[in-house]
Amino acid sequence: MSWSKLKQQLDSFLSPALAGTVAYRATSYRFLPDRSGSCYLTVDQKNILNMADATTPIQWYKNDQEIKNDPNIVIPVSPEEIEAIRKETKGAVPEERLEIMVRGRKSTSHAKELLAAQAALSKTNFTAVATTFLATSIEDNLESSDILLNILALIDRRVGKKRILNMSDSIKMKHSAVQYFYELRRRTV
Repeated sequence: MSWSKLKQQLDSFLSPALAGTVAYRATSYRFLPDRSGSCYLTVDQKNILNMADATTPIQWYKNDQEIKNDPNIVIPVSPEEIEAIRKETKGAVPEERLEIMVRGRKSTSHAKELLAAQAALSKTNFTAVATTFLATSIEDNLESSDILLNILALIDRRVGKKRILNMSDSIKMKHSAVQYFYELRRRTV
């Protein structure tokens, strides 16, 4: 699908509240056939999300410890998870340490997921993901582990005010780029 047709379809699904704010942009290299163009999202005409650019305003994670120590990432711990650790350690671990162990394990798992998603995003062919977005249900796009699918779904007009407000807890476990576009959308509902 050509870029102009794809952009037209993406624009038709953009939330009306974000119509003048968020834009899809692309560059191409006319005289370099072996080099593909670059696609990115802009907010108020500022380049916010460029798949291959590490200098965007969105925080890109560098290592596991940075993710684990990020105060913006809240990791919920359930009593069932604490009980599972208690059974695993056969009660040898003090009570106050169990929650710390659960949170540590979950943050490590979360860090690995974020880094994998970020690596995939930097290699992503925007047009392929956008085509997938257009062919997939909005629920599947919101629940996907792909950062770009999440972002495209969040700024979609089919996601209403009630759904945006109800997903605040699940967004805390997403990449900072997804959180940025969630906050942008939440402010407009």
